[in-house]
Amino acid sequence: MTRATAVRAVLAVAVLLASVFITLTMSPRLGLDLQGGTRIVLQARDTATVEADRETTDRTLEVLRQRIDSLGVSEPTLTRSGEDRIIVELPDVQDPRQAAEVIGRTAQLTFHAVEGQGTDQPGEKTPAPESTTDPESTTEPDTDPDSDRLTLPDEQGRLLALGEPRLSGAGVEDATAAFDAQGGAGWTVSLEFRKGAGQDWKKLTGEAACHPAGDDRRRVAIVLDEKVISSPQVDPSVGCRAGLPSGATQITGSFSADEARDLALLIKGGALPVPVDIVEQRTVGPTLGAAAIDASAQAALIGAAATALFITVVYRLFGALAAVALGAYGVISYAALLALGVTLTLPGLAGFVLAIGMAVDANVLVFERAREECADRPTRSLRSALTTGFRKAWSAVADSNATTLIAAGLLFFLGSGPVKGFGVTLAIGVVASMFSALVIARALTEIAANSRFVSDYRGVNGIGRAGAVRTWLVRRDPKLFRKSARWLVVSAALVVVAVAGIVVRGVDLGVEFTGGRLVEYSTSRPVDVETARDRIAAAGFGDAEVTTAGDGDLSVRTGKLDNDGEHALRAALAEEGGETTKVRDELIGPSLGDELRRNALIALGVAVAVQLAYLAVRFRWTFAVASVVAMVHDVILVVGAFAWLGRPVDGIFLAALLTVIGYSVNDSVVVFDRVRELWGANRRTPLDTIARRAVLQTVPRTVNTGMGALFILAALAVLGGDSLADFALALLIGIVVGTWSSVFTAVPGALALERSAKAPPPPAPGKGKGTPRGKARAARRDPLDNGARV
Repeated sequence: MTRATAVRAVLAVAVLLASVFITLTMSPRLGLDLQGGTRIVLQARDTATVEADRETTDRTLEVLRQRIDSLGVSEPTLTRSGEDRIIVELPDVQDPRQAAEVIGRTAQLTFHAVEGQGTDQPGEKTPAPESTTDPESTTEPDTDPDSDRLTLPDEQGRLLALGEPRLSGAGVEDATAAFDAQGGAGWTVSLEFRKGAGQDWKKLTGEAACHPAGDDRRRVAIVLDEKVISSPQVDPSVGCRAGLPSGATQITGSFSADEARDLALLIKGGALPVPVDIVEQRTVGPTLGAAAIDASAQAALIGAAATALFITVVYRLFGALAAVALGAYGVISYAALLALGVTLTLPGLAGFVLAIGMAVDANVLVFERAREECADRPTRSLRSALTTGFRKAWSAVADSNATTLIAAGLLFFLGSGPVKGFGVTLAIGVVASMFSALVIARALTEIAANSRFVSDYRGVNGIGRAGAVRTWLVRRDPKLFRKSARWLVVSAALVVVAVAGIVVRGVDLGVEFTGGRLVEYSTSRPVDVETARDRIAAAGFGDAEVTTAGDGDLSVRTGKLDNDGEHALRAALAEEGGETTKVRDELIGPSLGDELRRNALIALGVAVAVQLAYLAVRFRWTFAVASVVAMVHDVILVVGAFAWLGRPVDGIFLAALLTVIGYSVNDSVVVFDRVRELWGANRRTPLDTIARRAVLQTVPRTVNTGMGALFILAALAVLGGDSLADFALALLIGIVVGTWSSVFTAVPGALALERSAKAPPPPAPGKGKGTPRGKARAARRDPLDNGARV
């Protein structure tokens, strides 16, 4: 065993032991879509006096935190998103009505001067009168023509004309509910003002005291969310402009004990610095999350077992060692998720499962390279061929994983909600797979290669002989690119069919992109779609779309539906289906739907631009453009397939589409990396011949890697249920068309571009800057080769 192998083995054991310890001592943080609960996204709005910026949104978040704590919700999570959005996650809350009511109420507590009896309709704003004060008063009248006044009914229903807000709830330091037995006022709410607000209160009551007793203008209106909850007269003992000497006051009214406590809670929680609107609301039942976890676990076990069996059959002993490294990859990536505190969402769970199938890519690249070395020089040692395989495969491994990391980064930075979790788990999976292939698998295979039995029996080790696919292709030697334009015609025809589906059938945008509400119900008695549609229409929801979902569940989609309406809709279904349980609930505001749809298009555009820039730096511009054209071809085909199949396009689909982009570029990178190598070594050979050889040499890698991902995705499609079936289907289609396009779209496209390009062929291997022309740098000596020859 060499020193390098020993270092890799020690490092692998240390990381594995740490990963096992973390796995046994830490529990995963599950997102609401896995543990069940309600997720609410709030949008802060500007007011006439306050801008909804980062600072005011942070203050609003703290106010909301106090309110939610009063609900008794277990471990609620509140975070700011961007400048003016707040994400509220409430585990185990299945009926969001109470939470939405407490959260959504702005509790805009304001204190107004009463300017007389109102004459307009309640709630209307009227221009300010020229003078609203008593002639003897020293208060200056407000004659601003642009100022508006509210007209609201008081506690008895009489209309009052109110002045502008003079004091807000932000000046209230404390609020307590108490029963006034001595004064006979019943339940009251006592307010304690802060120092500055106490002076404003004194000035307001002093101005009101300038009017005669019994005059409406001697009253002060206390308004909560544009509703007068109290409008007391200033005591006659208070002189004009003297004001109430105390910084405290009481809100009196016909309060019950619960009403007084709720009001005190809202005020003590604080008036929100800015109003907030609910732009997104999602509720997931606990059974749906548990089913998704079980399905994903089964898919992971079945897919991983199938992948391990496949690579063991193809690569024999070294394949079995790669399967051991694959198991280690699963432990390491899961431990990394726990150690980093990543919240595991449903798309993230799917990304974790998918990465298992994609983790064999680096091993396959190395093993295929080692097979080529053994075929070119049958007498060389197995260890030498394996070392050369790792060295020559490094470029393709690095580039292919870099493109996948780019896709993961775009998912994280441009995705929304649970889709970000998919980007995180995909990125962790890429890094962990690199470690498992280049450290763990390499250490295991190098130790095995030192065994004389493994070296002597080439049929046992799995890389000593060429694979069946490679042997068949070399023997047939098909002239793939003699007429390369025909493949571009086929690809163009497929794109035309996909575009026809998009135009004719249309793209079924999910509620996430259109706005509206989508609710999924489970009933104790079977209810067919027509009956459910009739029941829902009779309840007043005639525009609702009703479809089946899952195992006999019903999915209802409407344009606009509040929480009370959803409760009435569920009651209508219960009349026919018995006990009705809400399995899933998604509410997206129209403004957020437009934004998500716009961001989805931006994400796709950025993905194309970033991949093009990376490939242009790493390869020739012709190769980069051809790869991006193939990538766009794949995106159009996947979207067109979903249009023809009538499947919904939502945020999960977007995650799958960005993954397809990474996978498509990954395949093209492997092919063009081989083209670059062969062309540099054979500069006078026609490029179409070089491309044909490169494709035939990389097809085994493409097929074997694709099979690993297909096993996982097939298991997800069958076992994942509705929540993961569309995700798996999009990726299945994407892998198939991506494999096709990397060979029959990207390569012919590059050949067509090279015919008009004037750039010389790439430099030969070993020739670089600083090397005299015609003199290659000395080849790197194999560490086990002492240079002796016989």
